[in-house]
Amino acid sequence: MTDTVATGPVRELAMSVPDTLDGALDPGFLSQALGKQVASVEIVELLRTVATKVRFAVTFEDGSTDNYCLKGLLDVDEMSKMGGGTCVLEGDFYLKLAPQLNVQVPEAVAVVSDRTTQQSVLIMKDLIVAGGKFCSALDPFTADEAAESLQQIANLHAGSHLLAGLDWVRPRAAELARMAHMTPELLQSLLDDPRGVNLSPAVRSGARLIEGMKALADVSENRPQFLVHGDAHAGNIFRNEKGSGLIDWQVLQRGTWAIDVAYHLCAVLPVELAEREERNLLNTYLNMARALGLNLPDAETAWLQYREAVMYGYYMWGITRRVDPPIRIQFTDRLGRAVMRHDSFGLLGVA
Repeated sequence: MTDTVATGPVRELAMSVPDTLDGALDPGFLSQALGKQVASVEIVELLRTVATKVRFAVTFEDGSTDNYCLKGLLDVDEMSKMGGGTCVLEGDFYLKLAPQLNVQVPEAVAVVSDRTTQQSVLIMKDLIVAGGKFCSALDPFTADEAAESLQQIANLHAGSHLLAGLDWVRPRAAELARMAHMTPELLQSLLDDPRGVNLSPAVRSGARLIEGMKALADVSENRPQFLVHGDAHAGNIFRNEKGSGLIDWQVLQRGTWAIDVAYHLCAVLPVELAEREERNLLNTYLNMARALGLNLPDAETAWLQYREAVMYGYYMWGITRRVDPPIRIQFTDRLGRAVMRHDSFGLLGVA
């Protein structure tokens, strides 16, 4: 029997979580998840990275139609399934947090979770059919476009007062820095591929990058904690008639505001534009956040924390494997070169 919890417009269902694409698009499963009898399903677009994202059109038994996007760990090996907790985390964001935030996100329809096995799938309305456009990870942002998405990040950070009751939002930077399987040797092998060709040997060091990430996590732990997206690169931004919005909440965390701002700006802006505009854009963010009531450091201290925090984005793309090579090369290059120009290792005391 399906156990449905009332959570406003999003339905939370405790039922068997499909682990294949065929199972996720089965009309019987979707009828339960959507609360309406499904007659047929047609795939519109299929994207596979670690998680599968599938856009699909549904025809219901009553003849009506609708369009959705489903996200989950489908047709993956047992090791990949171990990351199911991030899918549960994203589902909890839509169930428990999104309704309390002034952040534009996709309209979630249903979250199907098994908290024992830590597996979950998320069903959302199709943003593209509704007129939205996802930003491409390879398309550069202008300074004005970066400022627009910074407003969404500031709006998210303005919800940080909610953290007092959110033990499930963890300090993920510290956890990511100390993942047992990410050894210096493994990280070095990743940095030695084409993603690191423009970086100095000192910055292209796997062992040093792990120490830099640990040092950033340590200093961040002793600073005011904010509600942090944790993965605000261009591919996780969409635009519609309302402006910019944020997707992909699998790395939601508590931590320093600077992680989001430095990662976002250094990932979405071409290097030459970042060199010219990032300090102005940082000041733009500070003004936005203060207007929302946030207590942030003065301009010089904020600039220092920003320069340290570039380490986070560089580490995240240094460890990334299951993304198309042109994307991981570009983001690692932009963020690694930002670490070089800001002397992030030196600021964090990493020899």
